[in-house]
Amino acid sequence: MHALAKVPDRRILVVDDDTELRDQIIGYLREHGYEARGARDGIEMQRLLDAGVAELVVLDVMMPGEDGLSLCKRLSAEGRRGIIMLSAMGEEVDRVLGLELGADDYLAKPCSPRELLARVRAVFRRLEETAAVPRSRGAVYRFAEFQLDTGRRRLRSPTGTTILLTSGEYALLQAFLERPQSILSRDRLLDVARGDHSDVFDRAVDVQICRLRRKLHTFAEGELIKTIRGVGYVLDVPVSRA
Repeated sequence: MHALAKVPDRRILVVDDDTELRDQIIGYLREHGYEARGARDGIEMQRLLDAGVAELVVLDVMMPGEDGLSLCKRLSAEGRRGIIMLSAMGEEVDRVLGLELGADDYLAKPCSPRELLARVRAVFRRLEETAAVPRSRGAVYRFAEFQLDTGRRRLRSPTGTTILLTSGEYALLQAFLERPQSILSRDRLLDVARGDHSDVFDRAVDVQICRLRRKLHTFAEGELIKTIRGVGYVLDVPVSRA
């Protein structure tokens, strides 16, 4: 039986203080071609990330020391990696909190390895899609004095500040910019923000749009992304593309 080929540039860090579960997840991911490593807490996680070991972090919520939600918030602020939260707290309010703090996905424990693998693939797919356009071919969108350079995956505010976005927020913003002043349904935005193979709930897209609105509102007056009750959302400003 031939070993599975390693998946290039898809490195994963599993952060969980449960050694047995952490090793099971790492083993399963390695069986499917990923380069996976583990950390038992936030201190070890940061040391490994500083060494550049991962593009995606699978992060448990309940850990000694700095908990997973705090770590998620810090990772999200850096804006460079995908984040999947794992937690024994499976209520919708807990999922929403994880997403509000910047997670790309959230799974209740115990979860099946196959489901986790599907979520991992979906997050990597979104990360790769947003980074796939070469710089020389990347579009530059301008709206309400903001500028999104898709080649560099960089959003600049009217003051020139770089605004950090999670992969889900970036995917949503790009969808709005590609269809300015057009109503996009929640179902369409769920597909954009969460990936076609994620078993998501309706609040997911609302949470990510809320986060995106807050980031834009810091630098702009008024509501750029409007809710059309019972229909969806619209980016209600003119957009130019270069």
